[in-house]
Amino acid sequence: MTVTGSKLSRRTLVRSSLFASGVLAASALLAACGTGPGESTAAPTSAAASSGAAPTAPTAQPTTAPPPTTAANPITISQATPAAAPTTVAAAVPTKFNEAPALADQVKAGKLPPVEQRLPQDPLVITPQEQVGVYGGAWHSGEMGKADSAWMTRTLGYEGLVRWDLQWQKIIPNLASRWEVSSDGSEFTWYLRKGVKWSNGDPLTTDDILFWYEDIILNPELTNSENPPPSWFTIDGKPGKITKVDDYTFTMAFVKPNGLLLQNLATPNGIGWIVPSKYAKQFHKKYNPNIDQLVKQNNASDWVALFQAKVWNNPNQVNGRWFNPELPTYFAWALQQGIDQSLQQLTAVRNPYYWKVDPTGNQLPYLDQLVYYYYQKPEELVLKALNGEIDMMDRSIATNQNKAVFTQNQQKGNYGFFSTISSSTNVMAIAFNLNHPDPVLKKIFQTKDFRAAMSQAINRAEIIDLIYLKQGQPRQLAPLDQAGYNVEKLATQYLTYDPKAANDLLDKIGLNKKDANGIRLRPDGKPLSINMEVTTGSTEWIDALQLIQKYWKAVGVDMQVKTEDRSLFYTRKDAWQHDANVWGGDGGMEGPLEMRWFFPFSHESNFATAWYWWWVTGGKKGEKPSDAAAQQQALYDQIKVTADPAQQKKLMQQILDIAADQFWAIGIATPVNGYGIVKNNFHNVPKTMFGSWLYPNPGPAAPEQFYQTKT
Repeated sequence: MTVTGSKLSRRTLVRSSLFASGVLAASALLAACGTGPGESTAAPTSAAASSGAAPTAPTAQPTTAPPPTTAANPITISQATPAAAPTTVAAAVPTKFNEAPALADQVKAGKLPPVEQRLPQDPLVITPQEQVGVYGGAWHSGEMGKADSAWMTRTLGYEGLVRWDLQWQKIIPNLASRWEVSSDGSEFTWYLRKGVKWSNGDPLTTDDILFWYEDIILNPELTNSENPPPSWFTIDGKPGKITKVDDYTFTMAFVKPNGLLLQNLATPNGIGWIVPSKYAKQFHKKYNPNIDQLVKQNNASDWVALFQAKVWNNPNQVNGRWFNPELPTYFAWALQQGIDQSLQQLTAVRNPYYWKVDPTGNQLPYLDQLVYYYYQKPEELVLKALNGEIDMMDRSIATNQNKAVFTQNQQKGNYGFFSTISSSTNVMAIAFNLNHPDPVLKKIFQTKDFRAAMSQAINRAEIIDLIYLKQGQPRQLAPLDQAGYNVEKLATQYLTYDPKAANDLLDKIGLNKKDANGIRLRPDGKPLSINMEVTTGSTEWIDALQLIQKYWKAVGVDMQVKTEDRSLFYTRKDAWQHDANVWGGDGGMEGPLEMRWFFPFSHESNFATAWYWWWVTGGKKGEKPSDAAAQQQALYDQIKVTADPAQQKKLMQQILDIAADQFWAIGIATPVNGYGIVKNNFHNVPKTMFGSWLYPNPGPAAPEQFYQTKT
């Protein structure tokens, strides 16, 4: 039996094991707010389309903007039985096409081929959220420093072989028009859209996929223990094998079933690996006999560093996708500048070879360009938003504490709100570094009773009242109840504010001596002082840490809040040099796709990144995990090769049970639904969408169909 995908429901993929009742229950409510943009399921019904006449081109921008966008009612996630996925048919591709006026001018000048020659044979037809848009305009938003590229991924870069639909229920075609899965789940056949081109006009074919596999993944200088292949491409420590069938068809084969491949490829994990081989070969020593000269010209240390900076590297490190504006792309917009230290603003402009259209034949995107402002402090971005200079955004600015001022300034700023449904397990996660280079701190941090004591020393009720404006409930890091797992112990242990119990535990583990300032002494006689690292601009976390600093001092532990740029934060934690740090509580509803806080699952498992690296490199990097962590990793290896959803869920439960016994990291409170702002002249933005990294909002809402009108 072979499973064929043109639209594959997540229910079919993972049933009870992945998002059994959490995301799917919320999806039912999200669907009630209206369907989202996506692959059209019916032929256009406009008179022009049905009569065979030329589809109506985007009209001139109206002088009066549509009614202001208003905030959607908050959505409460509740349990529900998801309905079976509807049967759909592929979209009818328009027979005539239109393009942006600026591109039409280039065609007339002989600088571009006609739009019909720039589009593939089967362009992806995107149905707009509200209505067909108009060409022109710019989307202004912002980022917090050069390391904060996640917003670019969410807005510009969410373009993989497949993607999530708006309701987060189905995996739908994208760059791949369809796919087939063997009966045992070990081989996947992919069919690329015929005629897709890179932004420089070069064809995007299977040869680009093969280059990534043969010349990057199989090249030991580019892919090794320091830079391993993506986890979605490995089973039992062995990478998959890619074979070319023809120019637009290839297979991925694995030594065992890859039970999570499709889901992973629909997340940000599945983007950024397809590279333009014709362009990239000039930076690869296999293809360029003069590579040493090119290395010198670019002041690179060697050809590997040059290749990584110009083309591809681990997505969490410096790589050409965001740093090299000359790198051809298949995204809707192409960068005009690369990220650098002095950057104050980055612009991406329309890709003339973009391969999606709306139902009337208008080549997307509608917007001419994306403009990203760069700041070090979120307050600067907030001021821009209040002044009406941000068109649509939630990241970094839409905090609970800012909601009041945004609401008060709504009319003056000429914006409205959209709602986001959080999939997080917690508002913040506190991680002690169990792989600390200081053996004394390592032993303390690896002691479960120490972590339990620090948790019981936290007054969560006060944090919720003062920082989160009385929203949320005390909770540890655990999947949300809607995810369908038994997590009562994991979610509720060590929550009660009990300084006496904390003191007793600290005394019990041998930290019973104090200095003249009341700070407990380590076994080596030094004061127990901990630097808590947090990224600059994370105002709610920083404010919460000021309170936690007071709580911990009361039980004899000195904690200093250390704010730092995101790039430094990542550099230190990836080298496991931090004492402790704070990050977001991802993993509330994503099932086996996101388990960073439940075991050393990824480089984002801040409590034990060295244990993660040992696991994925077969002991070539990192530190040997504890027995409990190694057992969890072995169980996850079984999940990856298990196609049966029921068995996946059983294995997941075992991992979570061990997590409850180990209590790896500390949570504070349940998350609440969020919001974002959107200018009243910025359209086709859903009133409600999920808020998650693995559903990189607003990416699944198809930003290419957002449009702007003149005010």
